[in-house]
Amino acid sequence: MPRRSDIVVEEMIAVVDELAAAVSDVDFEAFSASWVLRHAAQRGLEIISEAARHLPAELTDREPAIRWAEIRAVGNLLRHEYHRVSDAAVWAVLTDDLLPLRDALIRLRAVGR
Repeated sequence: MPRRSDIVVEEMIAVVDELAAAVSDVDFEAFSASWVLRHAAQRGLEIISEAARHLPAELTDREPAIRWAEIRAVGNLLRHEYHRVSDAAVWAVLTDDLLPLRDALIRLRAVGR
């Protein structure tokens, strides 16, 4: 049974907000030195990835600037190729991609109401 898109979008926004809060007061050096923070961030990105798989194309097509295919794919990398995960790449996602994703999700949430 498909999940309701509005619930999925809300879950994604919540995870983005938690991730943003978790790294708001740290720099890359502190992030890369913290096993707990690195792995919590990876898990948050896994959740976002899996949730994105439940959003229909007619919804995600409204936000073409977001790299939805990459978001959906990163979960597999984090789960199955964890030994290839770069702290710098995760940090880049956290610092460069989360806020644009959040903005897009807010717009998608408005469509669903």
